[in-house]
Amino acid sequence: MAPGLTEATAADLAAAALELARHYAAGATMWCLAPEWPEHGRHVAVEFVHPVVIGKRALPAVAVESNDPVAALRELTRPGDVLLVVGTRDAARVRSALQRAAVWGLTSIWIGAGPRPDPGAADHVLWVDDDRSGWTAPYDGRLVARYHLLWELAHVCFEHPGLLTTRDPACDDEVCVTCSDEGVLAEVVTEHAGGTTVRSARGTETIDTGLVGPVEPRPGPERFQGQGRGRARGPKREPPNSEPTSAGQ
Repeated sequence: MAPGLTEATAADLAAAALELARHYAAGATMWCLAPEWPEHGRHVAVEFVHPVVIGKRALPAVAVESNDPVAALRELTRPGDVLLVVGTRDAARVRSALQRAAVWGLTSIWIGAGPRPDPGAADHVLWVDDDRSGWTAPYDGRLVARYHLLWELAHVCFEHPGLLTTRDPACDDEVCVTCSDEGVLAEVVTEHAGGTTVRSARGTETIDTGLVGPVEPRPGPERFQGQGRGRARGPKREPPNSEPTSAGQ
């Protein structure tokens, strides 16, 4: 095992690498975001696009550097892509992008140091737990080690094509057994005479919000329900500003 890695971190790396390889095999692009340490975002992208090992395939990866990374990612990403972020738990732009990843149909990987983020903040969390301040690991090689290993393990997965296929996802009980309605997390894009255009992991669609009244484009995801017929809104989360609102049935 590499120095400084626990068994739990090694297991997290293996799981993240396998899912990353599966998405790449399906044609994904990885979008790399590191507002606090942009050099790490660029390093990750170069690592995947321009491998130093002869014979290893180049994998599409892009470093996103923008004053408004959420807006940039909203325009650039496609369902099935991967969002890899490098940053601390309190990085507002990182958290804001991660909270939208599921809505956009992205798999998320969070590499960071300092206090660990809350469970469920990303699909895969590769953390330096012994750096309490979060300001040592970015400069001593421990963050770099995590994404270097992620790259190496993803290529190990490519050597075993049987690992790259997945079964269709099982039913997750998001469909009402009585009326066949389903709950879908989506972003409001715009409201117009023909209905409301929303974006979810399955693409852009128009729904009828006549049952709930006028709606407006919001900074984050909403929960929609009922064969495109409306939405229910739940309590807002805490700041920072422009964080998503979680809505439930």
